[in-house]
Amino acid sequence: MALLGVRRLSRVGRDEHLSVIDHLDELRNRIIVSVLALAVAFGVAYGFHEQLISALQYPLPDRYKEEGLITLSPTEPFFTVLKVCFWTAILAALPVWLYQLYAFVIPAVQDQSRRRMLAVVAGASGLFVAGVAFAFYVVLPVALRFLLNFGGDTFQTEVRAGEYFAFVTSLMLGGGLMFEIPVAMLALARIGVTSAEFYVRQWRVAVVVIAALAAILPGGDPFSMLLLMIPQIVLYSLGILLARRFGGPPLWARDAWAEADDDDDAPAPTAGSA
Repeated sequence: MALLGVRRLSRVGRDEHLSVIDHLDELRNRIIVSVLALAVAFGVAYGFHEQLISALQYPLPDRYKEEGLITLSPTEPFFTVLKVCFWTAILAALPVWLYQLYAFVIPAVQDQSRRRMLAVVAGASGLFVAGVAFAFYVVLPVALRFLLNFGGDTFQTEVRAGEYFAFVTSLMLGGGLMFEIPVAMLALARIGVTSAEFYVRQWRVAVVVIAALAAILPGGDPFSMLLLMIPQIVLYSLGILLARRFGGPPLWARDAWAEADDDDDAPAPTAGSA
């Protein structure tokens, strides 16, 4: 790490005043750590790429597993494996990325302990993994069954390796990101941009946005779209509860809120001082 010019990363306190150069230096170090995490995850994924490719074919019908996926060029198998390993590395390195982003941005807004930061990152990572698993084990089989059987005997459907793995990885990544809705809602409420009451008032708009996101994800059939929407509506309700419990004051009232906290922390006057 020292050879790459990365200093030991320390959490910046809210009251610390750093220059622009210091902020850029910290940002550079955190980007280097994130890139190293991605490189290590890619190396591990490539070392197990055969098992990984086999696992991603699990939702396919048995006919396609036995006959194998088709490729149309000599280079397609090689680049398909690289793409699968790359997207797997992104999924594996995401917790590191979340922590680096959280540790860089949040201290500028409020001071938090490392334990709380780790808990938030662990919760966000857990939701992401849950979204990936939900997309792979629940949504993907339904979408494949509908798409591969669409048209009956009219079409002779063959599955191309590159397109199939792009379809699977994009659906898994989209499902994982959609499960981050409560985290995004909590973050916006925590810094005072929105509030739980705002989320409650805008629930109709939220349902429309959730439906639009579910529609543009790979799959396209109404069944997989509905399967994606149901947990998102539940997670939106969870985001409202989190915002109501842990939300901060509005940005325009933050200074008054901080002054009130300072007044509450001040020692009470004694009888002699009175």
